[in-house]
Formats: sequence, structure tokens, C-alpha cells
Amino acid sequence: MERVGGPYTPLLWSVARGFRLGTADCADVVQNTWLKLVEKLGSVTEPDRLAAWLATTARRECLQLLRRVERRRAADEEPPDVADDAPPLDDGLLPAERDIALWRAVDRLPDGCRRLIRMLMADPPPPYVEIARALDIAVGSIGPSRGRCLERLRKLAEEM
Repeated sequence: MERVGGPYTPLLWSVARGFRLGTADCADVVQNTWLKLVEKLGSVTEPDRLAAWLATTARRECLQLLRRVERRRAADEEPPDVADDAPPLDDGLLPAERDIALWRAVDRLPDGCRRLIRMLMADPPPPYVEIARALDIAVGSIGPSRGRCLERLRKLAEEM
């Protein structure tokens, strides 16, 4: 008994196997190639070149199949985790809002406390001797004054 497709079916299977396709995919390629021949049968003008036409069509079917599989695989894959070294967009937002609120509270302090806190917050802060001279207070009173001013600032910040 002769196989369907005669001597050409093994040729089509050979082409499909050359693309390392599985059995089911090879069968699809062979079937689609025969279907294309039936669709184009009226336009075949050189019957002696049928083997070349079938082999070319089978190769094209294999390439189409591989492209479809690759598109499906790419669509199914999770996007790769890429390390993002950039800080989050809102990274500076909360500290900036906090700083604004803090400086508003500092501005509500009495003059002596406000000036002391501003001098201590300078970058770099000046030595205590310079602070004492600028504020006309004793060097030994800077620490206790700072403590009282910070306590006032804490209360103001809680109120705000």
C-alpha cells in the first residue's frame, strides 16, 4: 500500500525534522504543506519541480511555526527583574515635607532659641566659643539652653 503523498511525504518529514520539531509539529507542517499544495494546485505550472516547491513550502511552514512558538513563549515569560539603583520617585518627598514643617516650628521659637538652633544646625556647626560670642552667652550655658530649646521645638512640632 502506498502512503498518502507518495514519495514526497518522507521528503516533507525530513525537512520538518531538520528544524528539530517534535512529532506533532512535524505532522502539522506536513499537513499544512499538503494543504497549501491543494490550495495552489491550479497555479502549479512545472510538475517536474513539485519536489522543490513542496520542500520550500515545508521550510516556510516550519519557520512560521517556530515564530509562533517564540511569540507565545515571549508572551508567557515574566519580564526579567532588573535592578533599579535609582531612588524611588517619592524618596525625597517625605523628608522635604518634614524639613519644611520643622523649620516652620523653628521660626515660631523665641528669638534666642531660634538663633541658637540655627547656629547649631549649620553645616559644619561653628565651635561653641563662636556661638557663645555671637549670642552673648556663656559657653557652659549652650548645652542646657539647647536642651530647653529642643524641648520647646518638640512641643511646637507636635502642635503643628
